[in-house]
Amino acid sequence: MKKTVEEHAERFSEKAAAYDDSKSGEYRACASLVIDRAAPEPEDVVLDLGAGTGAIALGVAADAERVLARDVSEGMMDEGRRKADERGVENVEFAYGEFRDPGLEDGRAVDVVTSNFALHHLADDEKREAVRVMAETGARRIVLGDVAFFEGPDPGAPFYSPEVDDPATVGTLVEAFTEEGFAVTAVERVHDQVAVIVAERTRGLRA
Repeated sequence: MKKTVEEHAERFSEKAAAYDDSKSGEYRACASLVIDRAAPEPEDVVLDLGAGTGAIALGVAADAERVLARDVSEGMMDEGRRKADERGVENVEFAYGEFRDPGLEDGRAVDVVTSNFALHHLADDEKREAVRVMAETGARRIVLGDVAFFEGPDPGAPFYSPEVDDPATVGTLVEAFTEEGFAVTAVERVHDQVAVIVAERTRGLRA
């Protein structure tokens, strides 16, 4: 990670009020695909990591029993809570949580894990650790939308800043999921540097 958790939290809190309006069409397409592919069932608990202002958490809330939205930035979560209040959404819980420690209650069951445009802040070894933590929730499905390279990186592209971000290749992410007992059932190419990956559990722990 090129910045500390605290530095990322402060950076995103500062831009929280304008965050939604600043996002690209590719970001919005990616978020839409993550919501679509998450496909929770009515009794499912969804864990959304790096939830930000709630694009994914609020997007899946109507189809799930409960959504656990986790982020390190209080400013971003405050925006998410405000949007939830405006929309009358009562089944989304915004609380502090990191990829390596989502802040779940002991024994709390999770059925689906989602994350959008957040994992690329971690180094590749940290991404693998984050995928391991996602797998340990017992979820049957993980849906990741993120900056990820199908080919080589292009620092001139608008989807990441080399000074603060550290995207992986799509292949690295697929390997991380398969190592944890998941089958990657879909890879959606939103842009040469933006992917949505759907992973379904094939073996191991279930909550």
